[in-house]
Amino acid sequence: MRIGSVKLLDEGGREAAAIELPSGPILVGDLVPGLSCDLDLVLESGRLDEVRERLRRGVARPTARPLAPAPALRRPEKILGIGLNFRAHAEDLAEAAPSEEPASFFKPRSTIVGPGDAIRLPPESRRVTAEAELAVVIGAPSRGLADPAGAVLGYLPALDMTAEDILRRNPRFLTRAKSFDTFLALGQWIVTPDEIGRPLEAVRVSTVRNGAAAKSAALAAMTFGPRELVAFHSRVFPWRPGDLLLTGTPGAVVIEPGDEVAAIVEGVGSVACRVARGA
Repeated sequence: MRIGSVKLLDEGGREAAAIELPSGPILVGDLVPGLSCDLDLVLESGRLDEVRERLRRGVARPTARPLAPAPALRRPEKILGIGLNFRAHAEDLAEAAPSEEPASFFKPRSTIVGPGDAIRLPPESRRVTAEAELAVVIGAPSRGLADPAGAVLGYLPALDMTAEDILRRNPRFLTRAKSFDTFLALGQWIVTPDEIGRPLEAVRVSTVRNGAAAKSAALAAMTFGPRELVAFHSRVFPWRPGDLLLTGTPGAVVIEPGDEVAAIVEGVGSVACRVARGA
């Protein structure tokens, strides 16, 4: 299943949950009465199994309403990032990659933008980088996991931005360097594990700037794999439906006004945004 969000252009751009099929998107509200809402609320409702069953029974057709893409999620309770998880990225920054335990940080949900939106470079920074990542989306409440499979709804392409000059002044400035508005671009569709069609370790993540892949690597090059990261952090706090885990980047690229930057995750999808100078 590929589940995500669309903007309803005939309702002023209101965002609603949808499922992507080869024949076109189906609105979740057309499948399940009472769920004509965004995906955040669908996940909070605990009615995802009902959505799957209605979809299996084929009780709705693709919508003919005018739509535009939206980020899959707007209001995750937690957005957790993992630092220096690809060894090559740590080498780029002349840093030692954590080898025994992952290094994690939080980002606010106010950073979220979607496909085609602008990443706005803040006046406080003169060197911003973009990093393609695989994001894990949590689908069920969970804590103290031994096997995280039942907790994972699916995967999402993401672009994580960093005000690198701020971070280089002091590593304790990481949260500030990661938290400016528009500093997290999310793809439109969450892809469930059964849809990827290859072992997760073989999935390749690429950071692309102006059509050229700047950095690329398979998930096998991670120090800590996505499932391991979900289980590890479930022993720290409870995961909630809609939470996001950004698993790390194979490498960052400096972005400038006028650029187009993208994250491409094989078998999952892509998200691309234009870059502009903020006010």
